[in-house]
This record gives sequence, C-alpha cells and structure tokens, in this order.
Amino acid sequence: MAIKIFKNFFKRIISNLFKNKKEIKLGFYGPPNAGKTSLANRICKDFTGEEIGTVSKIPHETRKVQFKEKVEISYKGKKMTFKMVDTPGIATKIDYEDFLKFKMSKKDAKERAKEATQGVIESIKWLDDMDMVVVVLDASENPYNQVNITIIGNLVARKIPVLIVANKIDLKKTDIKKIEAAFPEYEVIGISAKYGDNLEEFYESIFRLSKKV
Repeated sequence: MAIKIFKNFFKRIISNLFKNKKEIKLGFYGPPNAGKTSLANRICKDFTGEEIGTVSKIPHETRKVQFKEKVEISYKGKKMTFKMVDTPGIATKIDYEDFLKFKMSKKDAKERAKEATQGVIESIKWLDDMDMVVVVLDASENPYNQVNITIIGNLVARKIPVLIVANKIDLKKTDIKKIEAAFPEYEVIGISAKYGDNLEEFYESIFRLSKKV
C-alpha cells in the first residue's frame, strides 16, 4: 500500500514538472496592418532581446508564418513558456492593384498579391496547431466585417481559447466599446503595441487564458 502511494505521489510530481515546462503555442491572428507583428515583436524583444519579424505600412508585409520558440514570459512572479506564432494578415479579397498605390511596380504588386493569398491559406492551416490565439484588431476601424467574422468563426469551430486585442489605442479614432459589442463573448484588451501601453493588463489576460489550455 505504501509503495502504491509513493508511486502515485512520484507520478504527480513528474506530471507537474512536465506541465510547468509545457510550451504553449500562441498564435497572433487578425486582418492586415492591425499590429500582429508589432505586438509579437514587442513581446519577443522584451523577453528574448530579439524581434520576430519586420513591419511596414504596406499591407501584407508578413506573407509567411514566422515563429519564435521558447519565449519565457515572466509576470508577477509567474513564468510561462510560449511558442510565438505570427501569421500573415487574413483577408477575403487580395487585389494586386491595392499595392500599386504604394509605388510598387505592376510585377511586384502581382507577386505580393500572390504571396499574400498563399499566406492567408497558411494562416488558416496553422490554426489546427494553436493552443490559444490572440486576435489583433485595429481599434480605430469598424470591427463588423467579413474578415473578422471569418477569423472568429474558425476559432469557434476549433474551440481555441481566444483573447481579442484592440490595438492602436494611441489613435484618436479608437473605439474599444465597438469591438466589445461586436464580440461580447470574448475578453477585449485595449493596447498600443507601438508604444507598449497597457501591456501589463495584456499579460494578465494571457496568463489567465492559458489556464483553459
């Protein structure tokens, strides 16, 4: 009997050790130019000293899934390890003509549109590998659109824990309440990835959400 109790106790200790070392796959999803890479960069820079990708004013700067392994986030004495996955912006329509206004050549614009379309497909495929997802939305834009509904719909179908980030609260046109009204079943955190505003509340929510994984 004593041996059995000892074995069960030992098994629990080993289980807890591995549970604490688990690397949670955290995906950043959202429409183009909402600030997914900016947020992922800030987190990775704060905790690893390195960024995950480049940002640009041109839509679909991120056209391939990029990730950083073993990002250990520390917050209020707690530590968790994440695999940060930054995904291409999801769009229902990508037209090469949209890139011409950024002074791209027709050839480059068509190539970017092709890569961006492939990126959207890749983003959706990677959803099956996510433990939890941060949906990054531009708080200065109307959240009621087909792209956002498509993203949330895919997450609901897969029963993936979600945190919605209303980014760009530094802009005057910001309206977080509109995002909260659009997706009342989810927690919405307003931040500025550009200036690092309200990241403490973001980390608090991430740690809370991780308990659902």
